[in-house]
Amino acid sequence: MASKVHVSKDAPAPIGPYSQAVEANGFVFCSGQIPLDPVSGQVVGATVSEQTELVMENIKAVLKSADLSLAHVVKTTIFLTDMADFQGVNEVYGKHMGSSKPARSTISVQGLPRGVKVEIEVLAAR
Repeated sequence: MASKVHVSKDAPAPIGPYSQAVEANGFVFCSGQIPLDPVSGQVVGATVSEQTELVMENIKAVLKSADLSLAHVVKTTIFLTDMADFQGVNEVYGKHMGSSKPARSTISVQGLPRGVKVEIEVLAAR
């Protein structure tokens, strides 16, 4: 099976041994995005809403590198360090997703890289 790596300079560089996105068989698997500024690599946002805003922008940048948009997303997984942040994430996520309603899971985790509150990964289809 052939695969293609997609890279966006408008999204943060990976902080580990992985790719921003890999395409195979018409699907683009986007690694989880956290609220890192693409230029400085620093965490941005004190609140979960502020962090989710940047996460969604980073996701859009990665998708754009594959000539896709949020409208192509078929599945998302949201990781939260505090389920009390569920509503704040939903508000920002819903604003960005618009009428798109992909399948979704939300998982509570003990911690996330760099001490952030939220990480979101997406799967998109051509």
